[in-house]
Amino acid sequence: METVATPLPVTHTLIPRMVRFYAAATGLIDRLQPVFALLLRLYVARVFFTSGMIKLGNWTGTLGLFEHEYHVPLLPPHLAAVLGTAAEIGLPVFIAMGLGTRAAAFALFVFNIVAATSYPDLSPAGVKDHILWGTMLLVTLFYGPGKIAVDEWLRRRYGA
Repeated sequence: METVATPLPVTHTLIPRMVRFYAAATGLIDRLQPVFALLLRLYVARVFFTSGMIKLGNWTGTLGLFEHEYHVPLLPPHLAAVLGTAAEIGLPVFIAMGLGTRAAAFALFVFNIVAATSYPDLSPAGVKDHILWGTMLLVTLFYGPGKIAVDEWLRRRYGA
């Protein structure tokens, strides 16, 4: 009696090909992760740094904003203006360089919350912006700065 060979189902060859394709795609994404992490850091750093430079460029206007518009809890307006502007200028530099990145991202995340809650007339679009920036800072905080960062160089150099 002769047995007839039944052809294997399409899934027998399709699934391994799909798995290999998926593995190749994720491998490419993994190789691009350091560039993505750097671009994310540079974007969020630019947002805050630019804001700080605008405040610094018109210090009288900045003091007026902190005296009449922004309501920073626990701090007198002039001190809040100085500390806020210093945070907006200094912390983004650390984030962009990838130096002390997680600490700087945490500090800027807290600053972002204070900034968003201290301005009572923040528009819905402004709230969404602050949520976006906060989320980007949290990604950096939890996933780190990536391989294109001074932190990574220090880790490799000193094995920390």
